[in-house]
Amino acid sequence: MDTKTLVQVQIFGQSYTIRGEADQEYILGVAAYVDRKMHEITEKLPATSVSSSLSKIAVLAGLNIADELMKERAQRERIEQQLSTRAAHLNAVLDEMLQDSTK
Repeated sequence: MDTKTLVQVQIFGQSYTIRGEADQEYILGVAAYVDRKMHEITEKLPATSVSSSLSKIAVLAGLNIADELMKERAQRERIEQQLSTRAAHLNAVLDEMLQDSTK
């Protein structure tokens, strides 16, 4: 049985049918995010560039989104490392306290 969701979305004035395992609201949210990014890119480009290439806008939006993703991943890794360091420190302190209490 196929449990994939079919959702109609609008991205940059084009209609797409998206098929995925996520629920409809999530798919619509992702599509709206991509649409916003593409519109942000067009606001920064000269008018001649905007009319010349939809693929250029899509690639630039994709690069922008990939940059955001990579920065978020790096931040998550830094936070995970900090938490790991703190956990190791707390474990060492607890071990020391337990050893002191058994003396």
